[in-house]
Amino acid sequence: MAKKRDKKKESDLFGEMTRERFTEQSVSDTLIKNYMPYAMSVIVSRAIPEIDGFKPSQRKILYTMYKMGLLNGGMTKSANVVGATMKLNPHGNDAIYETIVRMTRGNESFTHPFIDSKGNMGKHYSKDSFAAARYTEITLSKLSRELFSEIDKDTVDFQDNYDGTMKEPILLPVTFPSILVNPNKGIAVAMSTQIPTFNLREIVEATCAFIDDNSCDLKQYIKAPDFSTGGILVYDEKIMDSIIENGKGSLKVRARYVYDKSSSSIEINEIPFTTTTDMILEEVAALVKDGKIKDINDIRDSTDKEGLKITVELKRNSDPDLVMSKLYRYTSLEDSFPSNINILINGQARVMGVRSVLGEWYVFRTTCVKRGLIFDISEKEERLHLLTGLEKILLDIDRAIAIIRNTEHDADVIPNLCDGFDIDYMQAEFIAEIKLRNINKEYILSKTAEKEKLEKDIERLTGILVSPKKINELIKSQLREIADKYGIDRKTSIIDASEVSEPSREETIEDYNLRVLLTRDGYFKKIPLTSLKTSPEQKLKDNDAVIKAQEWHNKSEIVFISDKQSVYKMRLYEMPESKAQSIGDYLANILDLSEGEHIKTFILRDDYKGIVIFGFENGRALKVPYDQFETKGYRRKLKNAYNGASPLANAVYLPKDGEIVFGTDGDKFARMDSSVIPLSSSRSGRGTAVIKLKPGQTVNLFCLPGDLGFPAKGIAAVRKIPTAGGPAKNSEPEAEES
Repeated sequence: MAKKRDKKKESDLFGEMTRERFTEQSVSDTLIKNYMPYAMSVIVSRAIPEIDGFKPSQRKILYTMYKMGLLNGGMTKSANVVGATMKLNPHGNDAIYETIVRMTRGNESFTHPFIDSKGNMGKHYSKDSFAAARYTEITLSKLSRELFSEIDKDTVDFQDNYDGTMKEPILLPVTFPSILVNPNKGIAVAMSTQIPTFNLREIVEATCAFIDDNSCDLKQYIKAPDFSTGGILVYDEKIMDSIIENGKGSLKVRARYVYDKSSSSIEINEIPFTTTTDMILEEVAALVKDGKIKDINDIRDSTDKEGLKITVELKRNSDPDLVMSKLYRYTSLEDSFPSNINILINGQARVMGVRSVLGEWYVFRTTCVKRGLIFDISEKEERLHLLTGLEKILLDIDRAIAIIRNTEHDADVIPNLCDGFDIDYMQAEFIAEIKLRNINKEYILSKTAEKEKLEKDIERLTGILVSPKKINELIKSQLREIADKYGIDRKTSIIDASEVSEPSREETIEDYNLRVLLTRDGYFKKIPLTSLKTSPEQKLKDNDAVIKAQEWHNKSEIVFISDKQSVYKMRLYEMPESKAQSIGDYLANILDLSEGEHIKTFILRDDYKGIVIFGFENGRALKVPYDQFETKGYRRKLKNAYNGASPLANAVYLPKDGEIVFGTDGDKFARMDSSVIPLSSSRSGRGTAVIKLKPGQTVNLFCLPGDLGFPAKGIAAVRKIPTAGGPAKNSEPEAEES
């Protein structure tokens, strides 16, 4: 018989297990315990570079390649380097290889690449993918010698790798400020870095000047950042001052282009560092599709072995400079580089200007030089010590040979030599290892000369070590040698911001002919005339109808008049384009109309000349100059634009007095010249009585004769107001006298 389950015991047991597994903890304690270590790891060990110019992943890759003998050897498959780097960098193959790619010459991301490559490494300025690691080959570039030339001289500290099986350098003993000659970008937790790249020659001269006088004007030597993709930098002195002193500032860089008149095309061969050819193509294509730029026939990526090239084919008689001005404004062909020089100094992230970076690098470099000098002196002193012992032996070589011959046991040779010539164990061991054939006059003289040279070298190196001035001269001479070997001309040219002619927004707007339509239900259409040639039929919402249509041009202003005493002003080019096959755009959304507000009509003009007549349902009309609606600033909405004592039937615009038509819901009509209505100097006037109404009647029609929909000659023309009006007839009656 099965045992009966004791549910109470099971419940108590589960409660005890739960209490053991879960403990209460405050959110702040959880963040400190669990999140802060992760955040610090990202900042210190992943995203932010140190004063040698490298993030940990980059440093591990370069050091691995150095240990593989790739500084002076041939190329090897990238996959070999990826595999070897995993001994220092416990991350996935893809992450390591992508870091390698960005440092290669083929990728063109670095102005001064540390890795030479063979095969498809992609391009920094393109989204095209690079070849797999098994297909590409890499080796260290000649410039990398400046990273490792002193690494075996105890110039930097080493640490264990992640599993304690190898040693790796904490920093690389760079002989130039590599942190400033190649770009570096990283996003950590609550902070980021974006370091612009400068020209090597300029940085070297600035560093030498800084060593002599740390308050010198660095702008005399550093013109501006210099990017690997070239382009034209719009120079702003205040921004440059901020970058040099504070490390922050947004730099504006634009593409460089040439115009080929024979093919009527623009060839863009340099672009901002922060964009790509794919992004530019997408942005320009979107502008053409949206009708914002109509001068472009085609755009394509013509990049080849010669380098980057984007070809923009223009329509006949297009102005290439104006087209580029528009592209600069609306695309990333002109882009900003937000400088934020954030570097780890002794494990602490600091945002620093170029001056402070040079100061920290100088301290770091001075330490490396001193440690290197101490190492060289120590080695030479050790060698000198050995030769000093040898000198004692060589003065009585026969006695030394006799001591060795008369020693019975091999282990006693070294102690017997020490006792016989008053030398130490190290000197005696060195002497004992000398071959018999080397005990000749030439050997003795060469070792004596070497001893003298060592003494002079030690004296010279010691003199440098104890003299800050000599150390500075050594650093500067090394820097200038590097500039001579590896320096290149600037890729990014400079133009002063005052020389850049920024076109106004109006100048960059396309002007073309179009048809504007307003429907009874409040839908608006702006259709290019070229589009109407292929699709003349208009689609409307069910039971909707066009109440006004007018042909105009895009580069103008449109004024909407609503039934709530408001006037809305818009640039016509700001209104969305429509197609004949669409129902249009709902004006209530575009203009942000109030509840129950409707647009009665619109006015299209390039100036504020002429008159506007408001026709009210109570039979009155208000005529005001159109310039009453002109404002000094660009006000989108003008309230109390007309008197609201009576609902608005409609409003019409006339360049000068001309015929207008009124109609009532009692089928009475009147046609008159607007000159019979007196001009009001105020928009708030009640207007003049125009047509007489019977009780309960209202004016339901007010328009220009051409907008009637039937011949206006059937409506009686009047010369005096107010008038009773009359029915519309087939033939034009005599003019009414009263």
